[in-house]
Amino acid sequence: MRISTKGRYALRVMIDLAENGKDDFVKLQELAEREGISEKYLEGILGALVRGKLLAGARGKAGGYKLNCEPTECSVWQILSLVETSVAPVACLDEPENSCERAKVCTTLPVWKELSSLIRNYLDGVKLDQFLRNTPEAKGKIPGGKNWNCGL
Repeated sequence: MRISTKGRYALRVMIDLAENGKDDFVKLQELAEREGISEKYLEGILGALVRGKLLAGARGKAGGYKLNCEPTECSVWQILSLVETSVAPVACLDEPENSCERAKVCTTLPVWKELSSLIRNYLDGVKLDQFLRNTPEAKGKIPGGKNWNCGL
């Protein structure tokens, strides 16, 4: 599984909104400037997150975007599953029902299913609040003992 630029940007924007937009709507232009992402590209990402109900969007002078979920409850898995075309490690697991003609006899399928499950469980366990800077809660809370705040 490879996370696309769209997935990485979606996570960055969600972290940004968790840090900077707790109560008020944040304008698209502000997000784009802070994160170094073009407004046009960002619109598509934000639209997917609004449709998935992780963000609230408002139009007009006071409009913009804000989190529609608690950072302690919103997972990386939720974010990526809204913006990525696929989060499966192999194509035959892209859909809920495996339509591969070899599924019943495939000796490698159990490995891919387990890997898919491990990835999902891990990413579902990583919440937005674990990325927030300067908070005691954020320090050292990434599963697996990682304490990182890299430039996603």
